[in-house]
Amino acid sequence: MTEQNNPIPDIFVEQIKDALGNLYNIPELLKVPLMTYYDMSQGQSAAHQLRRDLIESIETLNPGKVVSVRSTQARLYNLMHLHYVGDMTLQETAHELGISIRQAYRDLKRGQENIASMMWLKHNRHTSSMSPDERTTAPAMRKASELSTIESEIKYLERTFVSVNISDSLSLAVKAVQRLADQKNVSLKIVIPDDPVMISTNQAIAQQILINLLSQAIQQSQTLLVDITLRIDGDDAKLHISCSSDELVSQVIDQLMKQVRWAYEMQQDELVITLNSHGTRVLIIDDNEGLVDLLHHYISDNVYQVFTANNGADGMHIASDIQPDAIIMDLMMPDMDGWELLQHLRTTASTREIPVIICSVIHDPELAYSLGADEFIAKPVTQEQILSVLKKINL
Repeated sequence: MTEQNNPIPDIFVEQIKDALGNLYNIPELLKVPLMTYYDMSQGQSAAHQLRRDLIESIETLNPGKVVSVRSTQARLYNLMHLHYVGDMTLQETAHELGISIRQAYRDLKRGQENIASMMWLKHNRHTSSMSPDERTTAPAMRKASELSTIESEIKYLERTFVSVNISDSLSLAVKAVQRLADQKNVSLKIVIPDDPVMISTNQAIAQQILINLLSQAIQQSQTLLVDITLRIDGDDAKLHISCSSDELVSQVIDQLMKQVRWAYEMQQDELVITLNSHGTRVLIIDDNEGLVDLLHHYISDNVYQVFTANNGADGMHIASDIQPDAIIMDLMMPDMDGWELLQHLRTTASTREIPVIICSVIHDPELAYSLGADEFIAKPVTQEQILSVLKKINL
């Protein structure tokens, strides 16, 4: 490939290959040259954003049901998905698809070039007419004018939602503002339920919201006491912060709360924040972080509240705590594999009635059904399949 025949520089294709090869190695992903297109000051969040962009680019290769699964397009998508998102070796991927290793290498090269084309367009849409030197400096020049906006700051924040005990987050926020409260001679009275209050949220964003709200409540307080109470109200977790001002929520915090889908209102002398409505809870258990991100993306834009775990032990613990309406889980996981986890779920009183959907490259639905699974989906999985199965189990 040359620049005369293709506007994408060969070096950019090599950068894409480097990034894809380190998709789940965050320390190494932070070192790839492609990171120059992201805000490195955000640390690991920037690397996670690059990983999501790469996975979303792979998903655009999916031709859907209108194309035969034996077609070149479908084979290309399945190879890229299994090899990079599924973290299978190229040999394992070739065997799974029933193709030669030579064909797998040819498809891999085509897939990498396709991803490079999409990523180049995403990051260099306005640089096609620039010289090579101008293209090199364009990302840094663009960031200088863009990164100071609220929208760009939010864009680069980690978007993944995970299961969080918001009581712990609130306690950490109180510790962060305690010195400020002491300086202002304001006492903090905090009331938290004895049991964990588990919600699905972005932990980093939630922590910043809580710290800022408590800081503003202290600074704007016209009394010597700020009451902070976390309550369970039906299916909702609600945070009450006493305050004498209706300007506690800044524009930035308002936008961050929208990102995590929190609602708020003033009630007399209190700011009341609804942290999460219960909705329909779905727990995803898979050690493949990229696939968890993908599944989360598939269903979180719909009516589902998503919780995640990256191993069987944590998944079992969260399932017992939050009582999800459904569990989507992998089979190949370290320590406690999916077969063992499925048996634990079905023999534990608090989880035995929760519908379980197995999502795996190991195609053994009969064994899964015999151990109590409700549905089985073979990887690679599409959004249509996931939503269809959830609808099938009446969610």
